[in-house]
Amino acid sequence: MKEKISRIIGKYTSNKKGPLLVVSAGIHGNEPSGVTALQKVFQELEKTKPEIKGTLIGVSGNLEALHQNKRYIEEDLNRTWTKENMQKGQVKTHEEKEMYEIVDVLKKYPESDFTKRYFMDCHTTSSDSAPYLSVQNVNDNDAWSRHFPTYIVRGFSDIITGDFDHYLSRTGLTGFVFEAGQHESKTSIENHEGMIWLCLKEACGLDLTQLSGYPTCVEDFTQKNAPAQKVFDIEYRHGIKDKDDFKMEPGFENFQEIKKGDLLAIQNGNELRSEWNARIFMPLYQAQGNDGFFVIKEEAN
Repeated sequence: MKEKISRIIGKYTSNKKGPLLVVSAGIHGNEPSGVTALQKVFQELEKTKPEIKGTLIGVSGNLEALHQNKRYIEEDLNRTWTKENMQKGQVKTHEEKEMYEIVDVLKKYPESDFTKRYFMDCHTTSSDSAPYLSVQNVNDNDAWSRHFPTYIVRGFSDIITGDFDHYLSRTGLTGFVFEAGQHESKTSIENHEGMIWLCLKEACGLDLTQLSGYPTCVEDFTQKNAPAQKVFDIEYRHGIKDKDDFKMEPGFENFQEIKKGDLLAIQNGNELRSEWNARIFMPLYQAQGNDGFFVIKEEAN
């Protein structure tokens, strides 16, 4: 992003006791749509001054990576939030510096000041995708996620260490990651904005009719992205190392069905074929990243 981004994108309150809603964006610097969506939300809030319970804060993630439109500078900021990094107190990489700055912001909003604390971490994907919530199986995250009209994928943070939502859940907040679509898509901005408004409605009691115009992004989001709600669990993660030569077969999209024997990728000259009748999730179509793909299965009723 060419414009200068502040760590605090915005803050809004009606000075009424209630929950805290933390919306973070740009943890990956090549995923700016959440930042843009938050800017639009705060512009509307300051314009119409609707009443809410509690407080909304918008927090930016990897500022330097956002400025350079890179996923990260030295290491993935969405892998640094480990207990070990929290305890060592030493900054060795650019991302650790940004991590500690975000921690300092969050410390200003302790649990004792609010009736409850919620979070939404905004992300996008390298390939085109239907929007979905990624939910860690802790606290009341799963139950909370079912208030929202979109696909739900459970367990991502249970098998990946050091991600931001794992840290937030570990420190007592309830919430989820929201993946809004492809990185450069305008629809991703609309989806992020729609989900932020829905979170404000559900967490802070915002009456959406108080706004200057009922957000079309909310209406559009609900109409386009509200399947008969489907919940998926992660069956398998295919990790890759820096030295690996990995290339997904072209054309895979999130939630696409795969069959046993389907060719999924080529790694170090070897074919990777599906061992499952299931669905593929987060196929890697970018230069950076250590998650080749995931396999997910629908929740059993």
